[in-house]
Amino acid sequence: MDGTPTSPHKVAIMPDISLTMVVVLCLAALAAGWIDAVVGGGGLLLLPALLLGLPNGASAAQYALGTNKAVAIVGTTGAAVTYARRTPVDVRIAVRIGLAALAGSTAGAFVAAGMSTDILKPVVMVVLLAVGAFVILRPSFGTAPATGPVSARRVLAAIGLAGVGIGFYDGLIGPGTGTFLVLTLTAVLHLDLVTASATAKIVNCCTNAGALATFAWKGTVYWQLAALMAVFNLVGGTVGARTALKKGSGFVRVVLLTVVFTLVTKMAYEQWLA
Repeated sequence: MDGTPTSPHKVAIMPDISLTMVVVLCLAALAAGWIDAVVGGGGLLLLPALLLGLPNGASAAQYALGTNKAVAIVGTTGAAVTYARRTPVDVRIAVRIGLAALAGSTAGAFVAAGMSTDILKPVVMVVLLAVGAFVILRPSFGTAPATGPVSARRVLAAIGLAGVGIGFYDGLIGPGTGTFLVLTLTAVLHLDLVTASATAKIVNCCTNAGALATFAWKGTVYWQLAALMAVFNLVGGTVGARTALKKGSGFVRVVLLTVVFTLVTKMAYEQWLA
């Protein structure tokens, strides 16, 4: 294909890419599923891989974004189910935050259509660096298990910050949304990092579903390729969730810091060096 979007409701044809590239994309989906399940941020790997591997064209980014969502929602769902079976997660609270995030991401996408997000990236990098420093200086952050029921005030705060706020960011810019969710849920709801990761997966399922519906309606999803990659992403997501549950919050903390500083480096490169 030449990268021109198909008409709404039409199915995009499988892109003409080599077998080697298909294998590379599947391995990227596997690794991204693992990273995303542990602490979020799998899109840092999967989306660039799709942008590299899919045919160039005027709408190549739209196909990469659409296919990315079709792949990611499978791994995210698998991770969410694995977490829900093995750790106590308040699904009702997670769904409320997810619905708020869905509304926030829709609003963010509308705003993004009329402005340059480059002006916001330096701000996001500063926030990420501050978060990284905070986690390093507070070794106990997210390691203690939650005690007692979550108050209504904290739930409302989580809906506003993690739902509307981070959802808006997801629609406006996107990178690191899962990581921001984990950090915010840990801080606001006083969850340990493992439970926060589990809750974040349910929230991600809601936002991914809304985004995928939009891309599917536009006809910018390579469904055949996405189905193949989704199998690997599901395996990665399931294994990642089990790894996080087995290793505990200390392990999640290390992965979290790695993802935060990788995200800062990536955004700094795109902002000033690319």
